[in-house]
Amino acid sequence: MAIVRSQAVRLARTLRQLRESVDGELTQAQLATALSAEGRVAAATLSSWESATNPKTPSDARLRAYARFFCTTRSLKGTPHLLSIEELNGDERRRYNELESELLALSSTDDDGARHTFRFESGPIVVVCPTVPAEERGPLARDEDPNFTKMLQYGDLDALVELYGHIRAENPNLDVFHRPADEVVSDDLSSHLVLLGGIGWNRVTRRIQSAISQIPIQQVAVADIPTGEIFRVQEGEVVREFRPEYQEFDGEREQIADVGYLVRRRSPYQTDRTLTICNGTHSRGVYGAVRCLTDKRVRDENERYLADRFPEGEFAVLVRVPVVTNETLSPDLRNPDTRLYEWDPTEDAQ
Repeated sequence: MAIVRSQAVRLARTLRQLRESVDGELTQAQLATALSAEGRVAAATLSSWESATNPKTPSDARLRAYARFFCTTRSLKGTPHLLSIEELNGDERRRYNELESELLALSSTDDDGARHTFRFESGPIVVVCPTVPAEERGPLARDEDPNFTKMLQYGDLDALVELYGHIRAENPNLDVFHRPADEVVSDDLSSHLVLLGGIGWNRVTRRIQSAISQIPIQQVAVADIPTGEIFRVQEGEVVREFRPEYQEFDGEREQIADVGYLVRRRSPYQTDRTLTICNGTHSRGVYGAVRCLTDKRVRDENERYLADRFPEGEFAVLVRVPVVTNETLSPDLRNPDTRLYEWDPTEDAQ
């Protein structure tokens, strides 16, 4: 269960202080090995539990294991190991009860119980949108027009309005900005960065695609879809393509699904910042990727799915975005037909 961000940070700091308070050095790898007696734990998972910038919350069972490990110095005799409740003496049992209560209190919450991808501990947060080419803009997007409207130079406006409002609501005390791609400066790239749209109109997305080349998902232009770019996944010698879906209705070709792309990684430019990408073959795919984590009808369950599937908090997912009578529906990640492809960096590292 994820918890309110400020409370999650306090828990993360407490867990780190416990590990660093023992006599002699106790590494995350050693502690992970000890806790693995009750189910495998990777050192990277401990790092995420101790992270003050993007904390992940251990389960109650894991927190009880922490309390058992740190309630007695006998856990450190020889190879660090986990004692059972039955092995604890009276003083150790009292210390265990105190630690258990402290850790579980830090993990309890009156929040909705879901992880919040777009809730941040610090700012600023910058949302970068595609820049509409000059030849595609209406007259009010021209500087010389007396009714000039700057926002008409932005692409994926539906996605921006939805996401910007959501981020502001999730982070009322942080600075949140939006930029068209051609106005991004270096300070923006060292913020928590959220990219909307694909490689066609968003040059920042195009450049960052090369910076995160370890993800086996690439967006590419193809001749038969001039209105957007498809996604390709290469695994060894196998190349798969993910394209929008169409059907014929009353003699007319109608889109019934687009492809959305969600990415969450540590920023390639600043390690204590995050990079989030909401992309798609067309604007409907971008909007669907955003709504996947903002639409209150599906977002909590989608956040829970992502938290369970990617406990380290980093992932890349291609999703099917349904379109019904030209209305974009919010993807439900619990539906296996929605999840077209998933990438977990920890699986690549094994």
